[in-house]
Amino acid sequence: MQNAPGYTLLLAKQDFKFAAAHFTLFPDGRGELLHGHNFRVAVRVSGPQAGEMGLLIELADFKARIRAACARLDERTLIPGESALLQVQRAGDSIEVRLGERAYRLPAADVALLPLANVTIELLARLLWEQLAPALAGTAAQQLCVEVEETAGQSCAYAAPLSRGR
Repeated sequence: MQNAPGYTLLLAKQDFKFAAAHFTLFPDGRGELLHGHNFRVAVRVSGPQAGEMGLLIELADFKARIRAACARLDERTLIPGESALLQVQRAGDSIEVRLGERAYRLPAADVALLPLANVTIELLARLLWEQLAPALAGTAAQQLCVEVEETAGQSCAYAAPLSRGR
């Protein structure tokens, strides 16, 4: 849609953010040390025309969904629940995570166990896209792009067309 006329709505509010700990895993079995970022989220919604009332989407509900998605990750340790490199086990009120000889024991309430193979900005952007896309059903929007920034100047965006069957 880049060459076609249309609208792109950018939502990058100051409170579209989450502070979280994570470690990135690498193909050779290594992992970064546990560390944190103040992640920022920006969302672009595109469509060729605004609806009858001149709106691409209704902003209030969609912004609330973005804030809720960020809140689910805020002040958590993000663990990739689908990683073949990690052993993750729940023991009472704790979650134990093992990567080779390294072991972490964390309060379960402090952990967001994500349906991801790794915690990268690439996969976080796609995860947020999957959480936000259903909210655009029945709108004039045809494409959604979600960008996650982990540090100034380092971000990744995931963009895809929205299903026409929505």
